[in-house]
Amino acid sequence: MTQTIQRKLNDSAFARWSALLLISLMMFFAYMFVDMLSPLKEALETSLSWNSTTFGTYAASEYFLNVFCFFLIFAGVILDKMGIRFTGLLSASLMVIGAVIKYYAMSEAFVGTGLEAWLNSWWVELPGSAKLACVGFMIFGCGCEMAGTTVSKSIAKWFKGKEMAMAMGLEMSIARLGVFAAMWLSPMVAAKAGDSVSAPVLFGAVLLTIGLIFYFVFVLMDRKFDKQLEAAGELTKEASEEEFKFSDLGKIFTSKMFWLVALLCVLYYSAIFPFQRYAPDFLNKTLEITNGAQLFSCFPILAMVLTPFLGAFIDRKGKAASMLMVGSLIMIACHLSFALLLPMFPSKVLAVAIIAILGVSFSLVPAALWPSVPKIIDERILGSAYCVIFWIQNWGLLLVPVVIGKVLDSTGGYLVPMLIFSSFGVIALFIGMLLKREDKKKGYGMELPNIKK
Repeated sequence: MTQTIQRKLNDSAFARWSALLLISLMMFFAYMFVDMLSPLKEALETSLSWNSTTFGTYAASEYFLNVFCFFLIFAGVILDKMGIRFTGLLSASLMVIGAVIKYYAMSEAFVGTGLEAWLNSWWVELPGSAKLACVGFMIFGCGCEMAGTTVSKSIAKWFKGKEMAMAMGLEMSIARLGVFAAMWLSPMVAAKAGDSVSAPVLFGAVLLTIGLIFYFVFVLMDRKFDKQLEAAGELTKEASEEEFKFSDLGKIFTSKMFWLVALLCVLYYSAIFPFQRYAPDFLNKTLEITNGAQLFSCFPILAMVLTPFLGAFIDRKGKAASMLMVGSLIMIACHLSFALLLPMFPSKVLAVAIIAILGVSFSLVPAALWPSVPKIIDERILGSAYCVIFWIQNWGLLLVPVVIGKVLDSTGGYLVPMLIFSSFGVIALFIGMLLKREDKKKGYGMELPNIKK
């Protein structure tokens, strides 16, 4: 009888994996919404008069409030003070609100309004539809990045002492399936709606609303889990610890390992996500095809399949720092192949091969990166640590799409952008070497397994 009373909700494999599924589906819809317009770059140029610079500005706007208004820093404090339930619901709600605003900006209802006329009256280089869409994407971006950190802390809570890296890997796999879905479904939805670029945005907004409902169900499960922790005395112990203060951020910023992880993160993701926005257009122009989005949709497939297995490997064998280095090296090779090899031999088979190999890199690095953070940062400030990393990452995700858009408008080709992405990989590889050396010197355990035998 005593053993039954002490058994907690996360001790049930069905319960903890069900909880993971609920929060992963929310992130699946979020990732899907992020890339809803990526396959429609040419359609946006035709229907809304967006050029490459406009598209780059729109892509960067997702991260504007997170970076310049320090929203992600405050999000970390909110997460550590208010908990995963409140923060998750807030982030999911912000995503829905931002999506609705973005849909309105791109819909026929916006055309001819006084708001459109006013938005078109200043900063005339950027169409009014793009300005309002950027506002919506900014709000969505606040919710999306906050949700990402909340989900990471939720997994760390529910899978503590269990299959944490595997769970984080599986969550990332499900989320990345959203990229695959966006590349296929967005053009289809647009075509079904008479080539409307706003229809996929509306479709994404509906899915985000469903994601909000899923997270609410998770909240009910987590509330029950907390009651069990309280009954076991574990939650009381955590609550009796010193309350979070802004000064606690100093423990994050003074950590050398934290900075190495954060710098590798921003460099690596700045060579992945901005490229993801331009990849369909790059493939269309390089291969002289019209289905570049569908071709690129295979990118997250290998990452989706491999990441949970890599997470399970890290749980049992370790070697996270080594994986970061190998993933960076593969990324360098792939972007150089896009820059030099594919234009010389424009083949769909070659393109798919390079994309698939890039997917392997996208499995190795995230699978090793995110489960390593709890090893170098105290659990009490883990939410803030994740948010600060995301904030630093957002600087790259904000600036790089703008730079790439301007380079494309000035050069008309993708050679220079691909070389820029490759250079990010070179620096990330060097930082990975420093990270492995520092881990070996100080004994943080990045190379050690998560599950003790």
